[in-house]
Amino acid sequence: MKVICLLIRRWVITLVVVSVVIPIESVLAQKTDSIPGVTLGLLYERGYQPALAIQPFSGRLGGETLASQVEGIIARDLRYSDRFEVMDSLPESLVGDEIDYQFWDQLGAVWLLSGTLEGAGDGFVLVLELHDVVYGDIRQRGRFYIRDEMSSEFRMTVHVVSDEIVDWIFNEPGMAASKIAFSRRTEDGNQEIYLIDSDGENFHRLTDYKNLTMTPTWSPDGDRIAFISRKEIGLPRIYEMNLATGEERIIDPDWRGDHITPAYSPNGKDIAFSVTGGKRSGIYSYDLELNCCLTHISGGRWDDISPTFSPEGSRIAFNSNRLGTAHPQIYVMPFSGGEADLISPYLHGQEGYYTSPEWSPIGDYVAFHGRVSRRGRYHILVAEVSDQGRRLRQLTWEGNNEDPSWAPDGRHLVFVGKREWGTGLMIVDTATGKYRMLLRGLDVRVPEWSPSLGTSELGSLR
Repeated sequence: MKVICLLIRRWVITLVVVSVVIPIESVLAQKTDSIPGVTLGLLYERGYQPALAIQPFSGRLGGETLASQVEGIIARDLRYSDRFEVMDSLPESLVGDEIDYQFWDQLGAVWLLSGTLEGAGDGFVLVLELHDVVYGDIRQRGRFYIRDEMSSEFRMTVHVVSDEIVDWIFNEPGMAASKIAFSRRTEDGNQEIYLIDSDGENFHRLTDYKNLTMTPTWSPDGDRIAFISRKEIGLPRIYEMNLATGEERIIDPDWRGDHITPAYSPNGKDIAFSVTGGKRSGIYSYDLELNCCLTHISGGRWDDISPTFSPEGSRIAFNSNRLGTAHPQIYVMPFSGGEADLISPYLHGQEGYYTSPEWSPIGDYVAFHGRVSRRGRYHILVAEVSDQGRRLRQLTWEGNNEDPSWAPDGRHLVFVGKREWGTGLMIVDTATGKYRMLLRGLDVRVPEWSPSLGTSELGSLR
């Protein structure tokens, strides 16, 4: 009987998810905002989202007052993962020493989380159990160190737990324990770098140079951010900041031109960036460890900008006007140099305008934004590189949408969305098509999602 009920729940939930993928207003918008050669669809075929219930967390040894807050953060993280139908805010009377699996099965839960927050020194330990309701047993147990609520890392230690739960069930990475960096135009007309957590909390400014500071990029370990600024010599130069110490250095290979759009290699040893207006434009790499060894990768008579690395580091995607028109396109080529393959939807006489590529941290997908005509609206697209861009997905259909960046789960994208209410940061789940607003009503530019910033090891956090 349990198996039959589970199948029924799967069928019902699948219908609900499919119904939100393509809303009516989006279907109407496709008539005017469709990109030539683009097929409507998502990156994944999944439709089933299991119901996950969260039993109210209990507390002891000082954890009583904080237990519900920790539970609430985890519930929101799991809801934002777009993988579950989350059942939370349940009555305290459901807390008990024994788990009644039949009761939770009747409520429709497939998974159940139970937890106890215990005081431990200057912080807490969260003792967590994941129950498989259908089979009536405990699937996983874990103990996680949670910083004191007054610590700046309190929420991040809880986000680490949320990502571990995703891994327990799906054996895939989560994205809760991450941040998003972006530039924002300030009241004086300058731009500064800001940070915000993946759930929209902890919004704060990172730089205060009172200059044009933009295009942040994260190191693979999440400890450093590189960006460009005109703050010293009046020309765009690349700077690197250590987030733990606040120390920074200029990355200057003494090469004439504007140095823009930096990107770390996956091993963190090299950084790629573009040079424009110098004696030789194009994409270059620079050895950060040796602080030397500028290497030209591509470019020449045209402008190649915005490099982004494949997960293994052997290839880069970038945009270029090498076709001889004012319409840039997206290309992929070996990082060591060689022929470049076009992956954006180029059609003769209807070239389109495609820019700001970002390679997914998982798989062969490159996200970018583009438009068909000179005065059209920008939309977010994803090309499958292994198919040479022939399989292309359009993820937005309304408003203006620019500068996508992948979450560490390789599933969600953050981008700049412009609607009738103004500009802000939006997140789209490429598996379900669901959107959520992250930051609203601010003049934001070029967001960049960090790698995972936490570790599930007890008492350890980067």
